[in-house]
Amino acid sequence: MNKIFEVPLYAYARSPDQDASSPVRHKVIVIGAGPIGLAAAIDLAQQGIEVVVLDDNDKVSFGSRAVCYAKRPLEILDRLGCGQPMVDKGVEWNLGKVFFDDRQVYDFNLLPEGGHQRPAFINLQQYYFEEYLVNRVRELQETGAPIEIRGRNKVEAIGTHPDHVKLEVETPEGSYTVEADWLIACDGAGSPVRSMLGLDFVGRVFEDNFLIADVIMDAGFPTERWFWFDPPFNRGQSALLHKQPDNVWRIDLQLGWDIDKEREKRPENVIPRLKAMLGEDVQFELEWVSIYTFQCRRMEKFRHGRVLFAGDAAHQVSPFGARGANSGLQDTDNLIWKLKLVMEGKAPESLLDSYDMERVHGADENILNSSRSTDFITPKSEMSRILRDAVLDLSEQYEFARPLVNSGRLSVPCTYDGSPLNSADALLDGPARTRPGSPCPDAPLGDGFLLPKLGDRFILLTIDADAPDSIEEEGVEVTRLALSVKDDPTMELKRRYLGDNDSAVYLIRPDQHVAARRATFDETQFRHAIRRATGKE
Repeated sequence: MNKIFEVPLYAYARSPDQDASSPVRHKVIVIGAGPIGLAAAIDLAQQGIEVVVLDDNDKVSFGSRAVCYAKRPLEILDRLGCGQPMVDKGVEWNLGKVFFDDRQVYDFNLLPEGGHQRPAFINLQQYYFEEYLVNRVRELQETGAPIEIRGRNKVEAIGTHPDHVKLEVETPEGSYTVEADWLIACDGAGSPVRSMLGLDFVGRVFEDNFLIADVIMDAGFPTERWFWFDPPFNRGQSALLHKQPDNVWRIDLQLGWDIDKEREKRPENVIPRLKAMLGEDVQFELEWVSIYTFQCRRMEKFRHGRVLFAGDAAHQVSPFGARGANSGLQDTDNLIWKLKLVMEGKAPESLLDSYDMERVHGADENILNSSRSTDFITPKSEMSRILRDAVLDLSEQYEFARPLVNSGRLSVPCTYDGSPLNSADALLDGPARTRPGSPCPDAPLGDGFLLPKLGDRFILLTIDADAPDSIEEEGVEVTRLALSVKDDPTMELKRRYLGDNDSAVYLIRPDQHVAARRATFDETQFRHAIRRATGKE
């Protein structure tokens, strides 16, 4: 068993708050020291906002859990200062293969175009991800950043008020009370915060179960995503194989609905299934085994006054498609810059309603894709199965059928079409992929890549266009980044941001989503766009 599961990363230590005569008020409290809670806290601390993270655990999560991290979340993690360790340790992949019965029907490339700093995906055990995030917290603490993690601090009760939240916290040395101006709940799918506030999910629970096995073995499979429909070793069901670091392989096997979960998790039942898949002569060791049921559900609202929900606490999707942790990171990326502006008095509190609107939109998009994947993988009628199998047969010879195959449409970033923060698209013949609401695609530049230059602030990106070096609008400062298509000999910058235009000016939000774009700079229009992007219009 990996020793990482046994070592406290943030061991319990008595806090001065426990000896205070009255409850201490903090700017922000995050509940949950998993990937999403730590990402939110790091983002806050990097921007100088005091934050305390509470978790009833003191170690990394047991088992590899989330495995696949997509390109966009890696770009978010770059801004949080921990993307590079993830990529250095992770297994990079762009390619996948789909099998039906015992034959390969086709393969695919998730990032066929060049000009991106990060790969389509990496595979990495969640326990490493959490370790790197805690390491980043420690780095920030060494620089004096206002961030703290309190292990074995379990929140037992929550009281909400118009201007703060009160928490009762249980520790090994007794309980204490603490307050927060704002509370961010990142405490997982079974969120105690959600329960304490009497809130629940809406959505679907699918009638099927899947076995996850993390297997340590020295195997010669390539670094690709392999998915089987109706394989000989798991007849009538599906299977998935992924490589992780340290010779750990993730295997998912569909089991069906009417099973004894505890019995199926026993090694004497798991091992024969894996030998049937891998071969009798393959030597392997089980590291972690779990069984899960597909759920595609979300809260009706992610904001409840001064309590904000993110990650699995706000929404759940089936694992196929890698939409869980990836969408949770996009939640915090959307939330933190807005919360910062509100706390600084530079935006109305109603700006936080756009977090709810945009990320509910993102959750619905993920749930739709995840539900469609699940319906295709686990057909619920004989007619559905016949249709699915016909599509798989056709896909072997005919390219038109391949988009109909759904083995888990893999995570892509959400475009916030229809967001109230978007200005009308004035670059009418511009590329669709960079319309208002879109996440900025990366592009190669002579001295690096575009996204690191955008950072985590409002940017006025000019491409072969004139504009002031900075604009300040009602306390919000926007800094110009001046580029030319000459900066990119590959011309990807032009293809992704100009299209047929000779010039362009983009207003880009701190989460690197496009808020507005025009062919040239118009001060009045861009000041309106800044106000709109900060919830003032």
